[in-house]
Amino acid sequence: MISLTDAVIAGNEWKYVKECLDTTWISSAGKYVGQFEQMVAEFAGAKYGVACMNGTAGLHLCLEMIGVSQDDYVITPNITFIATLNSIKYTGASPILIDVYADTWQMDVGLLKRFLEKDTEVRNGKLFLKKDNRRIKAIMPVHVLGNMTEMDELLELADIYHLDVVEDSTEALGSSYKGKHAGNFGKFGVFSFNGNKIISTGGGGVIVTNDEALAKRAKHLTTQAKVSRIDYIHDEVGYNYRLTNILAAVGVAQMEQLEGFIARKKFVNQFYRTELGGISDITFQKVNDHIDPNCWLFTFSTAQMRPLLEYLNSNGVQCRPFWMPMNQLKMFKDDLYITENNHASKVYDTCISIPCSSDITDEELKTVVEKIKEFYKSIG
Repeated sequence: MISLTDAVIAGNEWKYVKECLDTTWISSAGKYVGQFEQMVAEFAGAKYGVACMNGTAGLHLCLEMIGVSQDDYVITPNITFIATLNSIKYTGASPILIDVYADTWQMDVGLLKRFLEKDTEVRNGKLFLKKDNRRIKAIMPVHVLGNMTEMDELLELADIYHLDVVEDSTEALGSSYKGKHAGNFGKFGVFSFNGNKIISTGGGGVIVTNDEALAKRAKHLTTQAKVSRIDYIHDEVGYNYRLTNILAAVGVAQMEQLEGFIARKKFVNQFYRTELGGISDITFQKVNDHIDPNCWLFTFSTAQMRPLLEYLNSNGVQCRPFWMPMNQLKMFKDDLYITENNHASKVYDTCISIPCSSDITDEELKTVVEKIKEFYKSIG
């Protein structure tokens, strides 16, 4: 089976982990946590990084720190991984789901603008939904598959309507918009290092920010809000959201290889676009010229998605469908969904992700393409 996307362990992972084991520094204290935070922040062009146990925890913490609370709204796209909405629900807030562009699969900023103009009002520096008078506190853009929406327009709207911006950059380490790295457009950005991400610590995340006070507070809250080095004194309700030193050690080794991983991802992306272009009704995610994506997970659209998915998985090529739109999940079906053409539903119905690990071989790439061509030939 050619895997969809594997963690690539090809550098100093064993060496650094062994050091943690030999010294017994395997928990949340140790040199690798700070080193990993610094490496991620520097790579992303941010001043500060705060490690946490996963991207979901990071998103939750950021929403808590900007004051999202019970009965607030947070705006986010309808196409995303469920962690985005879970982090909103953890605060007691509710999502307002915005449909996506048909071609880039990112939040439709034009649709967002029309919604804000028609259905909301600003009073005393706060934004409210007209129909129920509940506060809309924040907007959480999601850089789906490492691509990005029109951030200039989104930030302008956020400024006009007094919305705090928290970027779900969990898929976008290595992506940039007009030369500015993902995660640097709002108060916070959050990266994820799950097993399938462009680098992995098995589980882990890093919050980035350019605000020193916010970074210190994030560090404080992720470590149970403990105020004394020795005594167990805590000054507020905190969270056990720390990243362990042993996982951070893996992260340091992964960061040392990141540029090579991104280069290979971009090669794979271009290979597939060249070899699969023009086959049947296959179309690719549009990437606008001013965006430089990390090409994290190669995904394309076809009306034959379901039979192709079954064929490939039955013939040694691991594939998966796209995420179900959030408004179609039972937990969120009653939440507000802003749409005109329901592009999210078509994206879900037609999109398939195919193998694109950073260590996928040229022969494996050719095999994937051959199997896809075989499928389309078999159906005429």
